[in-house]
Amino acid sequence: MDSTWNILYRGSLTSCNYSCHYCPFAKTKNTREELAIDAQQLLQFQNWVNGRKEKIGILFTPWGEGLIRNYYQMAMTALSHMPNVYRVAIQTNLSCSLDWVDEVNKDSFALWTTYHPSQLSLDSFLEKCEALVEKGIRFSIGTVGLKEDIEIISQLRKRLPSSVYLWVNAYKREADYYNSDHLKQLLEVDPLFHWNNQYHQSKEKACDAGSTSFSVDGDGNMTSCHFIKEKIGNIYQENFEEALYPRLCSNTTCGCHIGYVHLKELEQKKIYGKGLLERIPIHL
Repeated sequence: MDSTWNILYRGSLTSCNYSCHYCPFAKTKNTREELAIDAQQLLQFQNWVNGRKEKIGILFTPWGEGLIRNYYQMAMTALSHMPNVYRVAIQTNLSCSLDWVDEVNKDSFALWTTYHPSQLSLDSFLEKCEALVEKGIRFSIGTVGLKEDIEIISQLRKRLPSSVYLWVNAYKREADYYNSDHLKQLLEVDPLFHWNNQYHQSKEKACDAGSTSFSVDGDGNMTSCHFIKEKIGNIYQENFEEALYPRLCSNTTCGCHIGYVHLKELEQKKIYGKGLLERIPIHL
Protein backbone atom coordinates (compact mmCIF):
# COMPACT_ATOMS: atom_id res chain seq x y z
CA MET A 1 0.00 0.00 0.00
CA ASP A 2 1.18 3.52 -0.82
CA SER A 3 2.60 5.21 2.29
CA THR A 4 1.25 8.60 1.18
CA TRP A 5 -2.32 9.47 2.06
CA ASN A 6 -4.46 12.39 0.93
CA ILE A 7 -7.20 13.04 3.47
CA LEU A 8 -10.24 15.25 2.99
CA TYR A 9 -11.43 16.25 6.46
CA ARG A 10 -14.92 17.63 7.01
CA GLY A 11 -15.93 18.09 10.62
CA SER A 12 -19.28 19.16 12.03
CA LEU A 13 -18.80 22.90 11.40
CA THR A 14 -21.61 24.38 9.27
CA SER A 15 -21.59 28.05 10.26
CA CYS A 16 -20.60 30.62 7.64
CA ASN A 17 -20.36 34.40 7.67
CA TYR A 18 -21.32 34.71 3.99
CA SER A 19 -24.79 34.48 2.42
CA CYS A 20 -24.17 33.30 -1.15
CA HIS A 21 -27.52 32.49 -2.76
CA TYR A 22 -26.23 29.25 -4.30
CA CYS A 23 -24.97 27.81 -1.00
CA PRO A 24 -27.23 25.86 1.41
CA PHE A 25 -25.05 26.87 4.38
CA ALA A 26 -25.20 30.61 3.81
CA LYS A 27 -25.42 32.57 7.06
CA THR A 28 -25.93 29.44 9.16
CA LYS A 29 -24.86 29.53 12.80
CA ASN A 30 -23.51 26.83 15.07
CA THR A 31 -24.20 27.06 18.77
CA ARG A 32 -21.33 27.54 21.20
CA GLU A 33 -21.73 23.90 22.22
CA GLU A 34 -21.56 22.72 18.59
CA LEU A 35 -18.41 24.75 17.99
CA ALA A 36 -16.83 23.23 21.11
CA ILE A 37 -17.55 19.73 19.78
CA ASP A 38 -16.07 20.62 16.38
CA ALA A 39 -12.97 22.03 18.07
CA GLN A 40 -12.51 18.89 20.18
CA GLN A 41 -12.95 16.65 17.13
CA LEU A 42 -10.40 18.70 15.20
CA LEU A 43 -7.89 18.44 18.03
CA GLN A 44 -8.39 14.68 18.14
CA PHE A 45 -7.73 14.47 14.41
CA GLN A 46 -4.65 16.69 14.75
CA ASN A 47 -3.24 14.42 17.48
CA TRP A 48 -3.98 11.34 15.37
CA VAL A 49 -2.06 12.78 12.41
CA ASN A 50 0.86 13.58 14.70
CA GLY A 51 1.03 9.93 15.72
CA ARG A 52 1.09 8.50 12.21
CA LYS A 53 4.17 7.46 10.23
CA GLU A 54 2.61 7.85 6.78
CA LYS A 55 3.24 10.88 4.62
CA ILE A 56 -0.04 12.78 4.82
CA GLY A 57 -1.69 15.56 2.85
CA ILE A 58 -4.82 17.16 4.31
CA LEU A 59 -7.49 19.30 2.71
CA PHE A 60 -10.08 20.73 5.07
CA THR A 61 -13.42 21.09 3.26
CA PRO A 62 -15.78 22.50 5.91
CA TRP A 63 -19.40 23.21 5.05
CA GLY A 64 -18.89 26.52 6.82
CA GLU A 65 -16.00 28.99 7.08
CA GLY A 66 -13.27 27.54 9.26
CA LEU A 67 -10.58 30.19 9.36
CA ILE A 68 -12.69 32.72 11.25
CA ARG A 69 -12.33 30.22 14.11
CA ASN A 70 -9.15 30.41 16.12
CA TYR A 71 -9.04 26.65 16.65
CA TYR A 72 -8.81 26.04 12.90
CA GLN A 73 -5.96 28.51 12.62
CA MET A 74 -4.14 26.78 15.48
CA ALA A 75 -4.71 23.31 14.02
CA MET A 76 -3.47 24.26 10.58
CA THR A 77 -0.38 25.92 12.04
CA ALA A 78 0.43 22.88 14.16
CA LEU A 79 -0.18 20.44 11.30
CA SER A 80 2.03 22.44 8.95
CA HIS A 81 4.99 21.86 11.26
CA MET A 82 4.53 18.10 11.59
CA PRO A 83 7.32 16.26 9.72
CA ASN A 84 4.93 13.68 8.23
CA VAL A 85 2.54 16.31 6.81
CA TYR A 86 3.61 17.23 3.30
CA ARG A 87 0.60 19.49 2.73
CA VAL A 88 -2.18 21.06 4.80
CA ALA A 89 -4.74 23.23 3.02
CA ILE A 90 -8.25 24.51 3.60
CA GLN A 91 -11.11 25.87 1.53
CA THR A 92 -11.74 29.42 2.74
CA ASN A 93 -13.44 32.66 1.72
CA LEU A 94 -10.39 34.49 3.14
CA SER A 95 -12.48 36.73 5.39
CA CYS A 96 -10.28 36.01 8.40
CA SER A 97 -7.36 38.03 9.72
CA LEU A 98 -4.07 36.92 8.17
CA ASP A 99 -1.68 37.75 11.01
CA TRP A 100 -1.59 34.14 12.16
CA VAL A 101 -0.16 32.76 8.88
CA ASP A 102 3.22 34.25 9.82
CA GLU A 103 3.61 31.23 12.14
CA VAL A 104 2.94 28.45 9.63
CA ASN A 105 5.48 26.28 7.85
CA LYS A 106 5.28 27.74 4.36
CA ASP A 107 6.74 24.62 2.76
CA SER A 108 3.68 22.54 3.65
CA PHE A 109 0.93 25.13 4.12
CA ALA A 110 -1.43 26.30 1.35
CA LEU A 111 -4.84 27.89 0.93
CA TRP A 112 -7.71 27.09 -1.45
CA THR A 113 -9.36 30.50 -1.43
CA THR A 114 -12.67 31.49 -2.96
CA TYR A 115 -13.98 34.83 -4.19
CA HIS A 116 -17.69 35.61 -3.87
CA PRO A 117 -18.54 38.83 -5.76
CA SER A 118 -21.92 39.19 -4.05
CA GLN A 119 -20.25 39.27 -0.63
CA LEU A 120 -17.08 41.31 -1.05
CA SER A 121 -15.72 44.01 -3.35
CA LEU A 122 -13.00 43.08 -5.80
CA ASP A 123 -10.60 45.62 -4.27
CA SER A 124 -11.08 44.23 -0.76
CA PHE A 125 -10.46 40.67 -1.91
CA LEU A 126 -7.36 41.69 -3.87
CA GLU A 127 -5.95 43.33 -0.75
CA LYS A 128 -6.12 39.96 0.98
CA CYS A 129 -4.44 38.28 -1.98
CA GLU A 130 -1.66 40.86 -2.01
CA ALA A 131 -1.06 40.19 1.68
CA LEU A 132 -0.72 36.45 1.00
CA VAL A 133 1.77 37.12 -1.80
CA GLU A 134 3.81 39.39 0.46
CA LYS A 135 3.83 36.74 3.18
CA GLY A 136 4.98 34.06 0.75
CA ILE A 137 1.88 31.88 1.17
CA ARG A 138 0.97 29.47 -1.64
CA PHE A 139 -2.68 29.76 -2.64
CA SER A 140 -5.14 29.33 -5.45
CA ILE A 141 -8.27 31.39 -6.00
CA GLY A 142 -11.57 30.04 -7.17
CA THR A 143 -15.01 31.36 -7.97
CA VAL A 144 -18.33 30.08 -9.25
CA GLY A 145 -18.75 30.82 -12.94
CA LEU A 146 -22.11 32.57 -12.79
CA LYS A 147 -22.88 34.37 -16.04
CA GLU A 148 -23.58 37.64 -14.24
CA ASP A 149 -20.10 37.50 -12.65
CA ILE A 150 -17.99 36.74 -15.74
CA GLU A 151 -16.89 40.35 -16.23
CA ILE A 152 -15.70 40.77 -12.64
CA ILE A 153 -14.03 37.35 -12.80
CA SER A 154 -12.12 38.57 -15.87
CA GLN A 155 -11.14 41.73 -14.00
CA LEU A 156 -9.85 39.62 -11.11
CA ARG A 157 -7.67 37.60 -13.49
CA LYS A 158 -6.21 40.76 -15.04
CA ARG A 159 -5.32 42.25 -11.67
CA LEU A 160 -3.73 39.13 -10.19
CA PRO A 161 -0.07 38.19 -10.56
CA SER A 162 0.39 35.58 -13.27
CA SER A 163 1.84 33.27 -10.62
CA VAL A 164 -1.55 32.97 -8.89
CA TYR A 165 -3.90 30.41 -10.42
CA LEU A 166 -7.53 31.52 -10.76
CA TRP A 167 -9.87 28.60 -11.35
CA VAL A 168 -13.56 28.65 -12.18
CA ASN A 169 -16.14 26.15 -10.98
CA ALA A 170 -18.73 25.65 -13.69
CA TYR A 171 -22.37 26.29 -12.79
CA LYS A 172 -23.86 22.95 -13.78
CA ARG A 173 -27.30 23.12 -12.20
CA GLU A 174 -28.75 24.33 -15.51
CA ALA A 175 -28.20 22.42 -18.76
CA ASP A 176 -26.50 24.41 -21.55
CA TYR A 177 -25.94 27.27 -19.12
CA TYR A 178 -23.10 28.83 -21.12
CA ASN A 179 -23.05 30.03 -24.71
CA SER A 180 -19.91 30.07 -26.86
CA ASP A 181 -18.94 33.60 -25.78
CA HIS A 182 -19.23 32.68 -22.10
CA LEU A 183 -17.04 29.63 -22.64
CA LYS A 184 -14.41 31.65 -24.47
CA GLN A 185 -14.24 34.21 -21.68
CA LEU A 186 -14.03 31.60 -18.94
CA LEU A 187 -11.34 29.59 -20.73
CA GLU A 188 -9.29 32.77 -21.05
CA VAL A 189 -9.51 33.11 -17.27
CA ASP A 190 -9.01 29.43 -16.50
CA PRO A 191 -7.45 27.24 -19.21
CA LEU A 192 -8.46 24.19 -17.15
CA PHE A 193 -12.14 25.17 -17.03
CA HIS A 194 -13.14 22.42 -19.47
CA TRP A 195 -12.24 19.77 -16.90
CA ASN A 196 -14.82 21.17 -14.49
CA ASN A 197 -17.50 22.03 -17.03
CA GLN A 198 -18.66 18.44 -17.39
CA TYR A 199 -19.68 15.33 -15.51
CA HIS A 200 -17.00 12.68 -15.91
CA GLN A 201 -18.13 9.11 -16.44
CA SER A 202 -16.88 7.27 -13.36
CA LYS A 203 -18.94 4.09 -12.93
CA GLU A 204 -16.66 1.09 -12.40
CA LYS A 205 -13.58 3.18 -13.15
CA ALA A 206 -10.35 3.04 -11.17
CA CYS A 207 -9.93 5.79 -8.61
CA ASP A 208 -7.51 6.59 -5.82
CA ALA A 209 -10.49 7.33 -3.55
CA GLY A 210 -10.71 4.66 -0.91
CA SER A 211 -7.08 3.63 -1.23
CA THR A 212 -4.54 6.48 -1.12
CA SER A 213 -7.21 9.17 -0.80
CA PHE A 214 -10.16 9.11 1.58
CA SER A 215 -12.56 11.34 3.49
CA VAL A 216 -12.86 11.63 7.26
CA ASP A 217 -15.61 13.22 9.36
CA GLY A 218 -15.42 14.65 12.86
CA ASP A 219 -16.01 11.27 14.49
CA GLY A 220 -13.23 9.67 12.46
CA ASN A 221 -15.57 7.81 10.11
CA MET A 222 -14.00 7.09 6.74
CA THR A 223 -15.62 7.11 3.31
CA SER A 224 -13.93 6.68 -0.05
CA CYS A 225 -14.73 10.30 -0.92
CA HIS A 226 -17.23 13.01 -0.08
CA PHE A 227 -19.62 11.75 -2.76
CA ILE A 228 -19.86 8.11 -1.71
CA LYS A 229 -21.59 7.88 1.67
CA GLU A 230 -20.83 4.24 2.46
CA LYS A 231 -18.65 4.05 5.56
CA ILE A 232 -15.51 1.98 5.05
CA GLY A 233 -13.91 2.30 8.49
CA ASN A 234 -12.86 4.63 11.30
CA ILE A 235 -9.37 6.07 11.74
CA TYR A 236 -9.62 5.76 15.51
CA GLN A 237 -10.21 2.02 15.40
CA GLU A 238 -7.52 -0.63 15.31
CA ASN A 239 -6.46 -1.93 11.89
CA PHE A 240 -8.47 0.71 10.03
CA GLU A 241 -5.76 0.59 7.32
CA GLU A 242 -7.25 -2.67 6.09
CA ALA A 243 -10.15 -0.64 4.66
CA LEU A 244 -7.80 1.12 2.25
CA TYR A 245 -7.34 -0.73 -1.03
CA PRO A 246 -7.87 0.00 -4.77
CA ARG A 247 -11.52 0.43 -5.66
CA LEU A 248 -13.72 1.12 -8.68
CA CYS A 249 -16.07 4.09 -8.44
CA SER A 250 -19.68 3.19 -7.61
CA ASN A 251 -21.16 6.50 -8.81
CA THR A 252 -22.32 7.01 -12.40
CA THR A 253 -20.57 10.35 -12.84
CA CYS A 254 -18.27 12.71 -10.96
CA GLY A 255 -18.53 16.45 -11.45
CA CYS A 256 -16.63 18.01 -8.55
CA HIS A 257 -12.91 18.79 -8.64
CA ILE A 258 -12.18 17.19 -5.26
CA GLY A 259 -13.68 13.98 -6.61
CA TYR A 260 -12.62 13.60 -10.23
CA VAL A 261 -8.98 14.60 -9.65
CA HIS A 262 -8.58 11.12 -8.17
CA LEU A 263 -9.95 9.25 -11.20
CA LYS A 264 -6.91 7.48 -12.63
CA GLU A 265 -7.80 7.76 -16.32
CA LEU A 266 -7.97 11.58 -16.11
CA GLU A 267 -4.32 11.73 -14.98
CA GLN A 268 -4.85 14.91 -12.99
CA LYS A 269 -1.64 14.35 -11.02
CA LYS A 270 0.24 15.23 -14.20
CA ILE A 271 -1.50 18.62 -14.08
CA TYR A 272 -1.30 19.36 -10.36
CA GLY A 273 1.50 17.24 -8.93
CA LYS A 274 2.00 18.13 -5.26
CA GLY A 275 -0.51 20.96 -5.68
CA LEU A 276 -3.42 18.55 -6.09
CA LEU A 277 -5.05 19.33 -2.75
CA GLU A 278 -4.81 23.11 -2.94
CA ARG A 279 -5.64 23.12 -6.70
CA ILE A 280 -2.40 24.69 -7.93
CA PRO A 281 -1.17 23.34 -11.28
CA ILE A 282 2.46 22.39 -11.81
CA HIS A 283 2.98 24.98 -14.55
CA LEU A 284 2.67 27.73 -11.93
